[in-house]
Amino acid sequence: MKKIAVVLSGCGNKDGSEITEAVSALITLSELGVQYSFFAPDIQRESINFLTNQEAEKRNVLQESARIARGKIHDVVQLKSSDFDGLLFPGGYGVAKNLCDFASKGAQGSVLPSIEKIVLEFYQQKKPMAAICIAPALLALVLGQNKITVTIGKDAGVAEEIRKTGAFHENCSVKDYVSDREHKIITTPAYMYDHASPFEVYTGIRGAVKEFVEMA
Repeated sequence: MKKIAVVLSGCGNKDGSEITEAVSALITLSELGVQYSFFAPDIQRESINFLTNQEAEKRNVLQESARIARGKIHDVVQLKSSDFDGLLFPGGYGVAKNLCDFASKGAQGSVLPSIEKIVLEFYQQKKPMAAICIAPALLALVLGQNKITVTIGKDAGVAEEIRKTGAFHENCSVKDYVSDREHKIITTPAYMYDHASPFEVYTGIRGAVKEFVEMA
């Protein structure tokens, strides 16, 4: 049975993992009979009041991610690439705020050391990685110099920042995905299309995850 590591960044699209994206990925993994485990960094980050869109108290990313994982989650420092066949990042603004600082610094951003370490390990071991929504930007920050190809949909500003990392960007519809077979990286835009329906988001994610699992 293939084993996939899923890295979360909190709970909720504005300050963590986008819930529909995470659940869509998990449904597809379970449909394919894949075993998966959850990880997240044990760090404190500002949260958002979803009613007012104002910053609220700091929350622990690992504890918030546990809401999606139903409590079965580990600190990302415990993640070993040798234990898994692939690495998957659901989207949500938490990826760009908590796992890296692409949200504020774009192509000049940096990635949380524990996250950068595992991305490099999976890449060096030629194991596939899947990234949803804004998460491809994180992969670009780490691997852009290797000329990987990703998509975040068709947002010109974000795509340009991705290109500045050295990565290639390919426009893509919400129901589709981009597969960089040379580098074993699969990406899909999901809620980078703000007004997409849950079914459209699920359709793109399902296709991307099926491609990802086939590569694993």
